[in-house]
Amino acid sequence: MTGPTPRTIAEHLTATLARVRPLEVVDVPLVEAVDALGLVLARDVAATAPVPAFDNSAMDGYAVRRSELPEDGTEVTLPVLADIRPGPTSDVVGAILGPIRPGSRDESGQESRPQPPGVVRIMTGAPLPAGFDAVVPVERTSTGRFVAGRPTTERTVTLARQPRDHVRRAGTDVATGDRLASTGGVVTAGLVAVAAAAGLTTLAVHRRPRVAVVSTGSELAAPGSTAPGTIPDSNSLMLAALAREAGADVVRVGAVPDDAAALTATLDHVAPGVDLVVTSGGVSAGASDVVREVLATGSPTDVEIAAVAVRPGRPQALASWRGVPWIAVPGNPVSALVSFTLFARPALRRLAGHRGAPTVRTARAAVGWPSPPGAEQVLPVVIGPDGVTPAASDGHHLSGLPAADALAVVPADVAQVSPGDEVTVHPLGEDRS
Repeated sequence: MTGPTPRTIAEHLTATLARVRPLEVVDVPLVEAVDALGLVLARDVAATAPVPAFDNSAMDGYAVRRSELPEDGTEVTLPVLADIRPGPTSDVVGAILGPIRPGSRDESGQESRPQPPGVVRIMTGAPLPAGFDAVVPVERTSTGRFVAGRPTTERTVTLARQPRDHVRRAGTDVATGDRLASTGGVVTAGLVAVAAAAGLTTLAVHRRPRVAVVSTGSELAAPGSTAPGTIPDSNSLMLAALAREAGADVVRVGAVPDDAAALTATLDHVAPGVDLVVTSGGVSAGASDVVREVLATGSPTDVEIAAVAVRPGRPQALASWRGVPWIAVPGNPVSALVSFTLFARPALRRLAGHRGAPTVRTARAAVGWPSPPGAEQVLPVVIGPDGVTPAASDGHHLSGLPAADALAVVPADVAQVSPGDEVTVHPLGEDRS
């Protein structure tokens, strides 16, 4: 293990991402798709059936044959031959037309049935019977309206030719083979709906990442504790929330004391069941920095200790524990949030199968603020109509985090941000892009 290596944010991110790769592909049944929302598609999604699956009525009314309706729109009175409702339907026309008339044949030579004039009472979504090519809405007929639950009562109906057919034709929305979503997209409620309608039963996705969150420090206590000399363990709660927000399943261990044996035992316990370990604290150069102590023991492999030229968040480390990637971030809560957003969140995205980096954009500063020389400044900010404003008077203050909706990154060679200057902005919160 070597000493700290000076790095930029971009260099440390590259080193972090080199340690992870997309997780394996699983087929998720559509009936369980609520648990797959946000997962990344591993293959294109193509329709296996058309939508609509068959010609069906777009209105409550009467199925007609246009050839029986005068071209000039003159009303005619026709018999009502049958009543079709949505749901499994047998050959309604066959039931209507009766037995085949001997000796009558169609163009293919098959025996055919006579087609008596008339209409079919039909409800929205019901299949259009063969031979019928349009629907006249009930409100445009002598019937006026249907009464729910009442069977067919009208023997005849008076209606006229309509300019629209009010029929949803098979495959006009989705054709068999149409691509519904591409590899790298995410599972959404809308995709689930169209996939089910188009005949699919499963979606191929990358498995959801599982991350262990561990905070270190003998001074840490459970929230609500009033023991002298302790502080609440906010880091493990915050990092667990950030990991869940990034789409991962989370194992939150909580605080581990500054004891190398205790941390080793904790890592041994959680590593077999997760895809990534994130620890906070103990990564600097203090006498109680237990993460640095464990990193020096030889138990972890591929250890990289880095001094990233960023404020806050300078001390960072990367390693593998029993083959599981390990990201170690500082213990200051704002430093931990910054480090997770810049390094751990992109790593989780790669594990989840995302191809691109988290959303990053530029915004203008609404006010001015100083920036420390020689390091990239990362500052929690609020995005308003006039640009970005620091969320707190001091970037290390926890009080600014509830209002912050982004992190602004100021280049290392900028000592003063002026109103109107452009800064890079990393949005906080859910990111499914």
